[in-house]
Amino acid sequence: MNVNRAQEILDSSNKIDVQHNGTAVWIEDVDAQSQTARVYPEGRPEDKQTVAINELKEIQ
Repeated sequence: MNVNRAQEILDSSNKIDVQHNGTAVWIEDVDAQSQTARVYPEGRPEDKQTVAINELKEIQ
């Protein structure tokens, strides 16, 4: 995934499925400068982590 698409998903009012290493995640924040996103597994907002945006995969 690229930074622009990650930001579009974050800004979208629709639920768009995203995975990180095979786990469904929500994108909480996108940092374009560092090319990272703050994500957490669905239903577990306490497990936030910062990952490289190119490690995220949109599921269609």
